[in-house]
Amino acid sequence: MELNLTRPDDWHLHLRDGDLLAAVAPYRPPVTTTAAAINYRESILKVLPDGSDFNPLMTLYLTDKMDPDEIKLARDSGVVYAVKLYPAGATTNSQDGVTDLFGKCLPVLEEMAKQNMPLLVSFLFINYRNYLRLSGAEFGDAKIDRQLVNVVPEVHGEVTDPNVDIFDREKHLTLNRNSLFQGGLQPHNYCLPVLKRETHRQTIVTAVTSGSKQYFLGTDSAPHERQRKECSCGCAGIFNAPVALSLYAKIFEEAGALDKLEAFTSFNGPDFYGLPRNTSKVKLARQQWKVPERLTFSFGEIIPMWAGETLDWHPCS
Repeated sequence: MELNLTRPDDWHLHLRDGDLLAAVAPYRPPVTTTAAAINYRESILKVLPDGSDFNPLMTLYLTDKMDPDEIKLARDSGVVYAVKLYPAGATTNSQDGVTDLFGKCLPVLEEMAKQNMPLLVSFLFINYRNYLRLSGAEFGDAKIDRQLVNVVPEVHGEVTDPNVDIFDREKHLTLNRNSLFQGGLQPHNYCLPVLKRETHRQTIVTAVTSGSKQYFLGTDSAPHERQRKECSCGCAGIFNAPVALSLYAKIFEEAGALDKLEAFTSFNGPDFYGLPRNTSKVKLARQQWKVPERLTFSFGEIIPMWAGETLDWHPCS
């Protein structure tokens, strides 16, 4: 059995920088200006394999000091497509994030609405009242992209706002919080937001495989060198990019929803952002393959998600 899918997009991906980018640390300082985003994009393009048509869609990191004119520059750049909200101190490398969303950042939010620049929100870090204000009339038709896994209680019902879409990560569809502790502490399954209960995982699976056009793929793949994970204060993040399509196929197959997989992986995301769908195809074969135990590079090792395990769907092209 084979699946031929329109080439998917990944709407939440950490590529890192320097040696770790070349292999697959975090990029510092945060990308808060259009000029920095353009420079970072160039560093990504330089390490792509020959013949790759990968197109990184860049985002800016919202801060209290951002100037509204930066949003105009971002829109005119043709390479910056959204702004990401990280409240200060909420997650890895968020110390430069927002402390006063509707005070210091209000002019930027208003300019984003004028420029139709999407705001990418992690709902682990914003209360529901502030979300209602973000999606309210004062910001017109501003688009908001939120991370499904952080609002599990809300996904029991349909998302009705056409300007709000949700991306989801396959690690929260396949792992629950027991995955952090079975057989001892498992640092390579540690991520933020932290893995949820099994009942929450099942709720997310139901929502994602429902066929709703408001859910789409975003892996949040976040590689860290092995020693930075296996230490007394390990980094949050799972390197799941190598197994993402295999796991999404597994999830949709088990839900009896393989016919809805392509829309989730390849159509709903670009449709939300007003971008063209890809035209090339990828093939998934119903063929077992073993995930590598580790990926070794000159500077160390990276342990992928499901290392050493056997998966049933194999990306062939």
